[in-house]
Amino acid sequence: MKHKFFHRYLSAKVLPIWTILLIDVLIIVVSSLLAYALRYDFRSIFLESSTIDKTIVWTVIVNLVFFRVFRTYSNVLRFSSFIDIMRIFVSLTVSYALLMISSVLLAGYMDVRLAPVSVLFMAYIISFAMMSCSRIVVKMFYELLNFDGSHSANVFIYGAKEAGVNIAKALRVNLRNHYRLRGFIADEPELINKVMMGVRVFPNDESLIDVLSDRDVHAIIISPAKMEELKKSDMADRLLAHNIKMMTAPPLSEWSGQTLNRTQLKEIQIEDLLQRNPIEIDIHKVASHLEGKRVMITGAAGSIGSEIMRQVASFNPYKLILIDQAETPLHDIRLELQDRWRDIDAETIIADISNATRMEDIFREYKPQYIFHAAAYKHVPMMEDNVSESIQINVFGTRTLADLAVKYNAEKFVMISTDKAVNPTNVMGCSKRICEIYVQSLAKKLQQKGGHVTQFITTRFGNVLGSNGSVIPRFRDQIQRGGPVTVTHPEIIRYFMTIPEACRLVLEAGSMGNGGEIYIFDMGKPVKIVDLAKRMISLSGRTDVKIEFTGLRHGEKLYEELLNVKELTKPTYHEKIMIATVREYDYDEVKERIQKLIDVSYTYDQMKIVSAMKDIVPEFISKNSCFEALDKKAD
Repeated sequence: MKHKFFHRYLSAKVLPIWTILLIDVLIIVVSSLLAYALRYDFRSIFLESSTIDKTIVWTVIVNLVFFRVFRTYSNVLRFSSFIDIMRIFVSLTVSYALLMISSVLLAGYMDVRLAPVSVLFMAYIISFAMMSCSRIVVKMFYELLNFDGSHSANVFIYGAKEAGVNIAKALRVNLRNHYRLRGFIADEPELINKVMMGVRVFPNDESLIDVLSDRDVHAIIISPAKMEELKKSDMADRLLAHNIKMMTAPPLSEWSGQTLNRTQLKEIQIEDLLQRNPIEIDIHKVASHLEGKRVMITGAAGSIGSEIMRQVASFNPYKLILIDQAETPLHDIRLELQDRWRDIDAETIIADISNATRMEDIFREYKPQYIFHAAAYKHVPMMEDNVSESIQINVFGTRTLADLAVKYNAEKFVMISTDKAVNPTNVMGCSKRICEIYVQSLAKKLQQKGGHVTQFITTRFGNVLGSNGSVIPRFRDQIQRGGPVTVTHPEIIRYFMTIPEACRLVLEAGSMGNGGEIYIFDMGKPVKIVDLAKRMISLSGRTDVKIEFTGLRHGEKLYEELLNVKELTKPTYHEKIMIATVREYDYDEVKERIQKLIDVSYTYDQMKIVSAMKDIVPEFISKNSCFEALDKKAD
């Protein structure tokens, strides 16, 4: 019954402004009477009634004026904050200062006699204390009655400085029914064992797990300022090993109305924990290449192409020409452009890059100056089974675009390649290596001829986190379904980079290239896939999900290489980007052999096609594939 009454009459109602103002006026009156009684005695209230009456009247009038000026009565009492207390302090200070000055100046001159300064000062102190306490009491009363701790989880906050304290305040005000703050975790020695907001600050050391266990804490909220330290330390692994859930909040600037909502507290994902240093690029140099240009992006609806589009859009291009053959994802890109970059002139075109007639028409109409070529078939097992398509799209499509770029005087052509092109063991990787060979030999040919030269740049990097069809979304889906999580081999490793990181480096490499270079990116440390799976399972909080090894797929390596072992690298001004020194090919010879390969692809004889690929790329040695028979014949 009490609970229903509270929610009906107290929780949902807000006191009217006039009620708050009336309470404050009563506090002013009571403060004046108490000040007289404390300064003299209670009898003086009746003996000096004339002076007291005048003092109370003038005190109320002056305070009402400044209550109005500083709007001390306009807040909702149960949501009072430090700002509201400061507003009361300033209002009362100005009011009583004016009254005390008037008391001194008017004494003996007029019939208006106010209380002595000592009384007014005591009234000022009492008024401030009572008005502040009234807000605090109402706030505490509301929070006490509204608190339902039966479903709240005990949490620690990692980070005891400003960002962590802001999260703690939000938990106390908005999320108290969901989370109960039991402590802070800090790396700073000067904060350890101190008490903040009524809870202790604990060190981030080996005793942390015992501390969490003693206080029945099964979740930690990571301050955004501590995310980089979390990645570099073993803290995450220690917490995951004991099934401690980790969450994080966005920076204060992204909070809704400076208030943290429960939906903004996100569980930490595997992408957040991979140890990577932030990648910086020369924004001004990239902007000078893209601003005011007609920029074409093929594969614009894919993971890499769409992110390149987003980053290019921020550099104010004259026009975007976005090409993809996937209708629905490209439609999503069109809607995103309308929502976020309405002022950018963009064409979303459904087209197959291997359709030479269609691509010629597009180039003739739009004459792109800068081309990012991200369109390709990329899934290794799929291309092992569909060899002809890997040639017709990856190789023929790339050749078509490169030739049109030259014909229509494009300034730059940036091709997205892959680490699987190094010592390829599968059809997909070899098809991308053939693309590299073609554009590099074409660039060399153009440079020898002189005149206007389209600069051909190749960028080569490994797996990107969260891309369509990649391992992390697949693992996440398997975990949600209860497993098993399928890993091909216990020793398989891969390099990973986030999509925005990879695209930033693509833009940087494109701006620094002069033509013919193959740029490789520093992908950081390789990640063991089975360890990745284990961490994702731990992050999910599930203990019933098993890992199952299925064996290497057709054409799959245990590890990827970013460089051929015979290749050398040269540094660039960017520490994350290097130039691969690779074998150079004669353009006329390459052109002839690639044309034969394309012709063979239309026979759909997979053995003949792969044999022709191996003829162009002798280091292509098949693994876990029926095409290994071709390598044995060559031996």
